[in-house]
Amino acid sequence: MEKLLQYVWKHKLFPLHALSTTDGKNVEIIDVGLQNNDSGPDFFNAKIKIDDTVWVGNVEIHMKSSEWYVHGHDKDEAYNNVILHVTDDADTDVITQSGRSLPQMELHIPEEIYSNYHHLLEEDKYPPCYAIIPQIPIIDIHFWLSSLVAERLERKTNDILKRVKMSDGSWEKAYFMTLTRNYGFGINGDAFEMLASKIPLNCAAHQRDNIIQIEAMLMGQAGLLTEEAVQPIYLENAVKEGYFEKLKNEYHFLANKYGLKPMDRNLWKFLRLRPQNFPHIRISQIANLYCSRKADLADIIECSSADELKQVLETDVTPYWETHYTFGSTSCKTTKSLSDTSLNLLIINTAVPIMFAYGRHRGDESLCERALNILEGLKAENNYITRMWRMCGLEIKCAGDSQALIQLKKEYCDTKNCLRCRIGYEYLKKFKV
Repeated sequence: MEKLLQYVWKHKLFPLHALSTTDGKNVEIIDVGLQNNDSGPDFFNAKIKIDDTVWVGNVEIHMKSSEWYVHGHDKDEAYNNVILHVTDDADTDVITQSGRSLPQMELHIPEEIYSNYHHLLEEDKYPPCYAIIPQIPIIDIHFWLSSLVAERLERKTNDILKRVKMSDGSWEKAYFMTLTRNYGFGINGDAFEMLASKIPLNCAAHQRDNIIQIEAMLMGQAGLLTEEAVQPIYLENAVKEGYFEKLKNEYHFLANKYGLKPMDRNLWKFLRLRPQNFPHIRISQIANLYCSRKADLADIIECSSADELKQVLETDVTPYWETHYTFGSTSCKTTKSLSDTSLNLLIINTAVPIMFAYGRHRGDESLCERALNILEGLKAENNYITRMWRMCGLEIKCAGDSQALIQLKKEYCDTKNCLRCRIGYEYLKKFKV
């Protein structure tokens, strides 16, 4: 409950009666201060008027005064500049490390807020704040969504920066890892990123004019060019067709030449996957895109619209995969190019984040702005998360909105982080259970 009491303090959800210290002095809260989420006092640089004296300093909050000693603040110099101790229950006097007796003020969580908070935590229907959403002004909703989409892009930027560091500063490799990861379309994302990390681009560049060798390198590093990786009922046919053996021989040559080691084939997931999303198909599409030389980092950065990005990212499969989904298993002939929905997802999850991250890296705000504009111009995603929010009454106009709502669910709703959510704030403040 201490976090909820901090929340009451931060948002000034105080009772209507006058505030006073435990020894009867009048208290006026001029500025609650800046919340501190690291070690040290809970709020920095608060401004508090106690009787006729204005104090500027830090504020510490506990449910019981005695927690001051439990947490060792009486022995910590960092708490010497606390000007007010706020507590639900002032069960003892508090002394700083410097020997100063601190003024204390009892502040209780309003019953309505306490009840609403527990309702948010315990409500089974998801999201628990659904009832308040239609009552929130549209402008407030869109202001919160704008913050959330920026927050999501920052998170993706951090992920890309980690890949840059893993790649010894290579943005091209980090982009390749990000792109390849997103060919997993969620289910096989981790496996595809691992595959990308095992592709030495400096070596692959020497084979870039040979689609068979690039596909062999990718399939082999994915662990899919062993007989164990082929379903037993299709193995004989796969060998007889010859393409499996051709790729396997090419990979054997490349593995010896470049010292390649494949990943564990068991990392790939096939259960409940549509055949179009099978790793073999996606890997062939990546191989073709790589050999096309039209979708390098520089090509992505130069695009100014979603339509241009789609032209850059369009790809299909090599002829063998037009009639197969796995080795040896024949199917009706289809081109197996990326669907418009898949291209949109690659733009949302790869092109826009890499453009935004690279803009931040170069200090190019116009590139960051272009990334946001592309996102705002794309059709909203249609998945279980967006459908859930639509049922709550939210209008989702573009991919920026859908990305914001994915961020809201994953980083706030799933973690019950209602105290940091603006919809949660409106619920706590206004809703009648």
